[in-house]
Amino acid sequence: MTVRPRTLIIIPALDEELALPQVLADLRATVPEADVVVVDDGSTDRTAEVARAGGAVVLPLPYNLGIGGALRTGFRYAVDAGYDRGIQFDADGQHDSHEIATLLRALDDGADMVIGNRFGGHSQSYELGRMRAQAMGFMRFVVRQFSGKRFVDTSSGFRAFNREVLEYFARNYPFEYLESVEALLLASGAGFRVDEVPVQMHNRELGRPSTRRLRLLYHYLRLLLVITVSATSRKRAADARAQRGSERAAADPLDPASSPTSAAPDRDDALPPSGPSAGRRRAADVLAAPDLREA
Repeated sequence: MTVRPRTLIIIPALDEELALPQVLADLRATVPEADVVVVDDGSTDRTAEVARAGGAVVLPLPYNLGIGGALRTGFRYAVDAGYDRGIQFDADGQHDSHEIATLLRALDDGADMVIGNRFGGHSQSYELGRMRAQAMGFMRFVVRQFSGKRFVDTSSGFRAFNREVLEYFARNYPFEYLESVEALLLASGAGFRVDEVPVQMHNRELGRPSTRRLRLLYHYLRLLLVITVSATSRKRAADARAQRGSERAAADPLDPASSPTSAAPDRDDALPPSGPSAGRRRAADVLAAPDLREA
């Protein structure tokens, strides 16, 4: 008898009481076999209340950590609860619940992480402002330069993860806004297979976006700095390891362990996660601890 993998849908939510009820209703109708957790990221409205009413487990954060902190909390919950697969899903109604099956098929085909490409589906009506479209094009270029891989939708928040990636992101997921691009580089640098599949998405109809132009520009510039500094640090670390290996090989050429290529890469050493202050890091770690319970 084949055992169906346990799937958890992780929804980070900030002040989404208007859109969330319909999102949860659609998920119940489309993927009733999957469980849903809503990470309430310090909402000031009835987000937690409507999430519970919609049948979701609610992880309430006492104040706003940002989407990265909320997602890491959800990943930690998925790992501790023993789920095999996770789906990152928006609370604002932009993601199509029918496309979850598309992402899961890609996991079944061998991907470790799957990105839902908003711009590759048929009859696509997803819209972007000019400034954001230009910034996303630049991010595609940056990701290709630093990862050596080509992705169309680097900032899509509609993603699927296998168990190993859930465990990795439960420890390493970045905290800041636009964490999706940074996480893509993390996963690629750690050696995970990341695939991209076309999906249908909707434009936001209820609630309000969480950012504005100046904030968006700031976050893109911050992300570019983080990527550049992290890539430079990784190159220096790799050069230092190679130098130490060469020195050991020169000292004892008959010792196989002295070869600079003998050591297996450490996935946790792929790209140092960036984040907020130490206080916010400690808060997120406490919130994501194994004994976290629904309030």
